Amino acid sequence: MRERRLHLASLEDAARLGARLAQALETGDAVLLEGELGAGKTTLARAVIAALTGESDAPSPTYTLVQSYETADGFALLHADLYRLRDARELDELGLDEALDQGAALIEWPDRLGAWRPADRLEVRLEEAGEGGRDVRLAAHGSWETRLDRLI
Repeated sequence: MRERRLHLASLEDAARLGARLAQALETGDAVLLEGELGAGKTTLARAVIAALTGESDAPSPTYTLVQSYETADGFALLHADLYRLRDARELDELGLDEALDQGAALIEWPDRLGAWRPADRLEVRLEEAGEGGRDVRLAAHGSWETRLDRLI
């Protein structure tokens, strides 16, 4: 595992990180977005979605649990918000493994995944850091270890 830390001072910084993350995504990747309520998980996910698909007003999947997107060249992106997931056994119904076969997944509240952790994953921990900024810890696993520097 490789780890990096950075600071996002503004929403524009979050959008730039989302764009870099979108460029680095490959089929089979899972991006696990961690942090308290209001930490910026959905904001970062929306920045990735906008960079990949042009969708500038992506809905939060808080109630639907998952939202699917596809790029012009057929790359699939799944955005999952597991906050309301009650039991890890419900994961089979969400199609996470299938999503990784066809593209990548952005997963908010990954603590609800139980033991399920893809080999190629980037764990992104966001924390409020005063003045509206965010501190970010990026923990790279699998193939993300060689791509981590693209995000900094």
